[in-house]
Amino acid sequence: MASPRISACIVAYCDYEEVCAAVRSVLAHTPAPDFRLFVVDNASPDGCGDRLLAEDFADPRVTVRKLDENLGFGKGHNSVLPDIQALGSQVHFILNPDILLQNDVLTGMAAWMLARPEVVMATPQLFYPDGRRQDLPRRKPTPWLLLARQLVERFPRGVFARANDHYLMRDEDLSVERPIQFCTGSFAAVRSEVFCKAGGFDPDYFMYVEDADLTQKMLQHGQVFLVPQFHAVHAWHRAPMRDAGRFRMQLVSMGRYFKKWSVRSRAPRR
Repeated sequence: MASPRISACIVAYCDYEEVCAAVRSVLAHTPAPDFRLFVVDNASPDGCGDRLLAEDFADPRVTVRKLDENLGFGKGHNSVLPDIQALGSQVHFILNPDILLQNDVLTGMAAWMLARPEVVMATPQLFYPDGRRQDLPRRKPTPWLLLARQLVERFPRGVFARANDHYLMRDEDLSVERPIQFCTGSFAAVRSEVFCKAGGFDPDYFMYVEDADLTQKMLQHGQVFLVPQFHAVHAWHRAPMRDAGRFRMQLVSMGRYFKKWSVRSRAPRR
């Protein structure tokens, strides 16, 4: 059987060494000769983009682009939509620059998806570098669940902890493949045709919650799955509660999400 046609994109913003490690990891563990990896620098102020352009990855399958301005996470990924279509990619991967592969997870996940036409989006099990499992599959966000998610760090017991556990699906068996309602943007496989048809990420989000929004868009076309038989390492730099500017940005994104999507329905509010 022919190998699936796959593509991937990493959107970078600073942290040149980390981005390079992710790129080399993906290239080393994805042997498909027609695989294409796009590295998009979002106008990093630390010179990361120029260094990436000058970097010799010794692999013609990687393409580096430097944007003139920081478009945000979603629009950075959307910048390669024309390339995905031109390549005839069947499955496209959205990857964070702090992802490290340990095996050929991209080809495996793509083959798994293509064998299941009803699945349009999937995520593997992600682990911290020290081997701890990350709680990234989640239920569909509600205002209460996202509030609890933010407050549980300050109030780690009681009602906020119970709501956060429910949000993170800790009451479910996540050791087996299963449908989910919220697929992390840290590492997501999307059926390329559907991703392009949906217009990629909503460009109105600069950062935060855009992956929840994309999941709802993809659910209009099929199922979204956790596939824990596939795995990768994810450093997960998460600090919105410790940075007032990031926290305000997250609140704006949450407001946009709930204005767009009804809590009780998949249908977006126009």
